[in-house]
Amino acid sequence: MAFENLSEKLNGVFKRLRGKGRLSEQDVKDAMREARLALLEADVSYKVVKDFIRDVSERCTGVEVLEALSPAQMVIKIVNEALCELMGTSAQKLIIGSKNPSIVMLVGLQGAGKTTNGAKLAAYMRKTQNKRPLLAACDIYRPAAIEQLETVGRQLNIPVFQMGKTDPVEIAKAAVQHAQRYGNDLVFLDTAGRLHIDEALMDELKNIKAAVEPSEILLVLDAMTGQDAVNAAKAFDDALGITGVMLTKLDGDARGGAALSVRAVTGKPVKFCGIGEKLDAIEVFHPDRMASRILGMGDVLTLIEKAEAAVDQKKAAEMAEKLKKNRFTLADYLEQLRSFKNMGSLEDIAAMIPGMDAKALSGASVDEKAMAHTEAIILSMTPAERENPAILNASRKKRIAAGCGLQVVDVNRLVKQFEAMQQLTKQLTGKNAKKLQRMMKSMGGNFRF
Repeated sequence: MAFENLSEKLNGVFKRLRGKGRLSEQDVKDAMREARLALLEADVSYKVVKDFIRDVSERCTGVEVLEALSPAQMVIKIVNEALCELMGTSAQKLIIGSKNPSIVMLVGLQGAGKTTNGAKLAAYMRKTQNKRPLLAACDIYRPAAIEQLETVGRQLNIPVFQMGKTDPVEIAKAAVQHAQRYGNDLVFLDTAGRLHIDEALMDELKNIKAAVEPSEILLVLDAMTGQDAVNAAKAFDDALGITGVMLTKLDGDARGGAALSVRAVTGKPVKFCGIGEKLDAIEVFHPDRMASRILGMGDVLTLIEKAEAAVDQKKAAEMAEKLKKNRFTLADYLEQLRSFKNMGSLEDIAAMIPGMDAKALSGASVDEKAMAHTEAIILSMTPAERENPAILNASRKKRIAAGCGLQVVDVNRLVKQFEAMQQLTKQLTGKNAKKLQRMMKSMGGNFRF
């Protein structure tokens, strides 16, 4: 995950500061030197690092910090605030213009992920803002670019407008007219990229901009390219006046420097980030949450949002009622496993929980093979067997194993896991639930069982 090494090194710096009862200016100076090296290694722009360290150092060497009861905590607080300011303080929304349809022009170098991530963003806007998006294929140069857009459009059930390999400016204008005719209120223009920035590319993009007057020019950048991404951002901004940035591949082994540098270099916010290959793997970029994750302070809000997105609220209420009455079935068990799987890797989840060592779970994820076996076993059962596993005798288990292509021992293992979960459920119902509820209330919670 991006920022992993930076997070580890900064936490090492803070750990040494916490080991000191009082801090001197030299302690702060030494800590800032290490922080500077950590940021440079994360591929953050040299000028950005220089300004950042100067600002933080000035704020950390004040009397109120050095003489505070917990000076190390004050330093961490200042670094957290400075990181938030560096990345843009608060999350930014997509600009929706006054004209209908609103137009989003996606620009960037070839290979940054414009086509896929543009489609992801269109689906996100449909889901969260009830928009009716249209994808427009304006890249006539890259082989199979139009086919790729049509494929992801089909997968997401989003209409795609294309006119083959004609003039991109004419395609953009025709796409807007098509959207007006068919009631699409948001048009995403998937424009061409190059392996490098050249005059021909910029001229074409300028012509498209002049022809359709987009409300948003969103630059799509590959976070894995580090400083090259920041250089590209400056070039595109100088030529087109971008309004925002989408960082892709932020889930990969990226140093993360682009996320920390791009706003300082261009003055334009990072608005969204691609966090995986799945077509729903897109998030709003929250600078404050990202700063917390970098400093090992977790990101509980994003974790809650992921859980809410993965779980159907109506089904969750029904499940809570079943748990309360101890009527949790194998079909329910399968549904819960699927919801957990949709939340992502265990490492990503751990990184959002304060105090958790995400690196200890590096590479960990829900076992796809075990998941498939569990699903196959449960689906090979009759409705009565899923409802009441107690009726599973030797002959039934043998039939289920044969039906899913597994062994009886696999069926037995699943039944034991389920029985263990039922035992845990019993402990959280009845008298124990009342005790737990009283305990939660005493801690200031508002829980119901």
